Amino acid sequence: MTDLILSATDIRILQALQKDAGISNVQLAEMVGMSPSPCLRRFKQLEASGVIKRQVALLDRKKLGLGVLATIQVRLQSHTEAGAEDFARAMNDLPEILSCWAMTGRQDFLLVAVARDIENFGEFVTHQLLSMPNVRDVQSSLVLKEYKNHTAIPLPKAP
Repeated sequence: MTDLILSATDIRILQALQKDAGISNVQLAEMVGMSPSPCLRRFKQLEASGVIKRQVALLDRKKLGLGVLATIQVRLQSHTEAGAEDFARAMNDLPEILSCWAMTGRQDFLLVAVARDIENFGEFVTHQLLSMPNVRDVQSSLVLKEYKNHTAIPLPKAP
């Protein structure tokens, strides 16, 4: 892990962008107390350093007909590095899978998935996940109510 030193201005830029990355550079510069050209240069530096990975639109899954949100714990039969990499690659090809993490503990992977409804989710688990050659078992938990779902990460205090 690289210890990147962020200036107070960098932190203000990142805080503003985590709230709304769709603002214009002029708006961003005004929010952080800079003129637009140096602000854009700072933004480009943060992008080049990898601190800003990409900018995306956050969509409302329910309005798009995806009423089921679930976590899925997956245990593999073979615990080889190649087996885990094959599984992870397969997860990247499934649009229903929003997140996939290799884990410590009883499960090998933790997934976050969406589906249109419970029937669609059951078909996905049965016909997609459980039919994969290296999957030993899966355990799903359905989200009943969402209380917090933030994408912003905590930033260090400004120097």
